Amino acid sequence: MKTFVTTLFIGLLAFSLNAQAENYEPAHEGWHVQLSDAYQESVQTGKPIMAYFTGSDWCPPCRRFSAAVINQPEFNEWAKEKVVLLELDNPRRKQVPQEIREQNQNLRQAFQVTRVPTVWVFNLNQNAQSGEMEIEPLGRTGFMPSVEEFTASVEQMLD
Repeated sequence: MKTFVTTLFIGLLAFSLNAQAENYEPAHEGWHVQLSDAYQESVQTGKPIMAYFTGSDWCPPCRRFSAAVINQPEFNEWAKEKVVLLELDNPRRKQVPQEIREQNQNLRQAFQVTRVPTVWVFNLNQNAQSGEMEIEPLGRTGFMPSVEEFTASVEQMLD
């Protein structure tokens, strides 16, 4: 897949979110909810970020995908070795801090996500000259019925 680099808007990466945002918990254990945290782990580990755009409490395909793939021990073992996990949830019944909602909306727009579940795998880099953050997309996928199919699809993006 041909990759391209998209520059993020300065406001997209608000690395100083308030305490309310810091206490917000993801729908899936072990996932980051703030891009800044995922970025820091990505820099430390050298792994790309895997962003999961979801509607955890209202989207039937998202719930099926979470049950079949995201919540499976085999997926979690694979993910620990290969990617940094970022959950970008758009729930209807769960209270989401304003900063997280804005971050998730900005990322949906940046990645042109029009339906969920959608998963993007990307590297996030800081431009040495401008200081701006740049997205290097590696690939995109959506609902898959099994861990094996999903991880095989993502592995192709990582190669």
